[in-house]
Amino acid sequence: MKITVLTVGKVKEKFYRQAIEEFQKRLSRYCKLEIIEVPDEKTLDHASETEERLIKEKEGQRILKYIKEDAWVCALAIEGKMLDSVELSEKLEQMGIGGVSHMIFVIGGSLGLADEVLKSADFKLSFSKMTFPHQLMRVILLEQIYRAYRIMQGEPYHK
Repeated sequence: MKITVLTVGKVKEKFYRQAIEEFQKRLSRYCKLEIIEVPDEKTLDHASETEERLIKEKEGQRILKYIKEDAWVCALAIEGKMLDSVELSEKLEQMGIGGVSHMIFVIGGSLGLADEVLKSADFKLSFSKMTFPHQLMRVILLEQIYRAYRIMQGEPYHK
């Protein structure tokens, strides 16, 4: 299975980078993991709704260039469906059994994802109704994918 995490912006904080590297290493025994970062747009304080929409659209166009037609696409979005860890594991396992060989998880920038990206997704996943920094979401997503593989393999995981 190939898993791509397609995300807006670079991770600047060392502690986030270290956590990401650790999960990349752990996941290497279960799947081929690729992380693609597209440039983010500067967002001015007090940007208008129109300016924010234009920023999301620019970032969205960059994201859409990397979405492959044969891949199953999961967009992380507050309005998505919430799953627990076992349900996420079952979802990923179902995709694999169903013949999906490439999954793309999309994480937007600080303003979220453009409507066009959300419409292109096969599934919208919400981790919470709360807002998290998009850099932290990368760590959380990788940890949950790792946990999902541990569950699929019947290996112990922290509950």
